[in-house]
Amino acid sequence: MLKILVPTLALIPTLWLICPTWLWTTALAHSLIIASLSLPLIGNMAGTGWSTLSLYLAVDSVSAPLIVLTCWLLPLMILASQNHMSAEPLGRQRMFLSLLALLQFLLILAFSATELIMFYVMFEATLIPTLVLITRWGTQKERLSAGTYFLLYTLLTSLPLLVALLILQNITGTLSLLTLNFNPLLLLSTHADKLWWAAFLLAFLVKMPMYGTHLWLPKAHVEAPVAGSMILAAVLLKLGGYGLIRILLILEPLTQQLSYPFMILSLWGIIMTSAACLRQTDLKSLIAYSSVSHMGLVVGGIFSQSPWGLAGATALMIAHGLTSSALFCLANIQYERTHNRTLVLARGLQSAMPLLTTCWLIATLANLGLPPFPNFLGEIMAITALYEWSPYTLIMTGAGTVLTAAYSLYLFLMSQRGPIPEHLTALAPVTTREHLLMILHLGPLTLLALKPELVCSWTT
Repeated sequence: MLKILVPTLALIPTLWLICPTWLWTTALAHSLIIASLSLPLIGNMAGTGWSTLSLYLAVDSVSAPLIVLTCWLLPLMILASQNHMSAEPLGRQRMFLSLLALLQFLLILAFSATELIMFYVMFEATLIPTLVLITRWGTQKERLSAGTYFLLYTLLTSLPLLVALLILQNITGTLSLLTLNFNPLLLLSTHADKLWWAAFLLAFLVKMPMYGTHLWLPKAHVEAPVAGSMILAAVLLKLGGYGLIRILLILEPLTQQLSYPFMILSLWGIIMTSAACLRQTDLKSLIAYSSVSHMGLVVGGIFSQSPWGLAGATALMIAHGLTSSALFCLANIQYERTHNRTLVLARGLQSAMPLLTTCWLIATLANLGLPPFPNFLGEIMAITALYEWSPYTLIMTGAGTVLTAAYSLYLFLMSQRGPIPEHLTALAPVTTREHLLMILHLGPLTLLALKPELVCSWTT
């Protein structure tokens, strides 16, 4: 773990000491080296045991793909932000890159922590750099309101989690993930125990977010800069799913009794947010609502507590991380040229940027879960697990799948097809940097189709 953590931490002073000419080049090269060093973590994850074990940090086949995804995203965020950040003063550029490096450091610690209190601290610490990214580098005047939403939703629901963790420490004497799974099952029967169970899960369900607690997400996405949207959709939402997977194993007896309302709400949320996507006029808002829809399926897969559901949820989290990040990058590339995100005003771009339209098509097909992309694998496994839990769930998951295909095609056809408006006939061509950015998103997504067990074999 130190070979990833130490270079990530060393990147921060490097960014402040390097000469201005080489700032972005050095940051990109350094982050690509860190991403390369993280790749061996998923090379030998056929089993379910821990590796690189120490007293407080360890990696298993749940956290390894998420750590690699976190490290992979830093160079992509640097590539995506370079154009619009180059006009900023030098000090702000350094601060922006330092915040991204700090966010990666905190996320790696959160995913590799074996102590639940340490996980909680890192879970909360990621809030600070994300909040600064949204409120300082957001593009719209509503960014302070979006930051307030983000802060209040996350803080208000994470305080009950801290109390629940302290009670668990008092009961079991340990909060180590290495030993908690081997403790005897807790006899939880009173109403207070049920409130304690809900306190554990509330913070993670808001972070996912589950339908009903999702109002902060579209605002945060719309106001955030492209790097903020990428890290928020690709990794920060996955902290909630990772926390659910870890915690539900400990709370096993109560989960079977109390999971019904959460599963029904998340499945209903798939339909509602997919339907909301069909009514969106803002490009980033549409992609943000689609994230809520996909996370609803992840919540259902995790709560099913079956090997297929858990494997499908993990695969869908990784695949969604790459897909949603690619869609936000494409939206940003389009915004930098057309200077608006309204779907009606920027359309017919296929004739102006044909190669970029190919990337739009691949990302859209991955988003709607078409084979052979890993999104399809994750969705089909989660839907199968939910069908085993109750055959009636097929009605909602089937409707959600149809609506997902509808809004994905709506997104592609509205933005790319048709006659190009007269005010968009003289667009700047797509640069090599932006083509490289899309290859680094869609390449791993396509290659995962050849070896999907890298992201979902841990339940076997």
